[in-house]
Amino acid sequence: MTQWIDVAAEADLFEGAGIAVTPEGQDIAVFKLEDGVYAINNLCSHGNAKLCDGFVEGHHVECPFHQALFSLHDGSVSCGPATEPAKTWPVKIEGGRVFLQLA
Repeated sequence: MTQWIDVAAEADLFEGAGIAVTPEGQDIAVFKLEDGVYAINNLCSHGNAKLCDGFVEGHHVECPFHQALFSLHDGSVSCGPATEPAKTWPVKIEGGRVFLQLA
């Protein structure tokens, strides 16, 4: 069963910036880019840093601590020191609300 959870208003998102949401106790960063809205694990896989505070460059977010780069499309690492990808979640926008699929 597909479960979509309402996490934010679309109006809360600004292009090129992230916000932190915590549906069901999970720490997730939601980013708005030119081509859509993306959700990625908020905690960097390398250190105790919040990706929602990172600098967005194209389709990547840079960790604010050690500058590891993660793809917002699939969570893959494109620049170290991180080696583990970050988990991503499907996102949909409906009626001005942002929904994440956690299942």
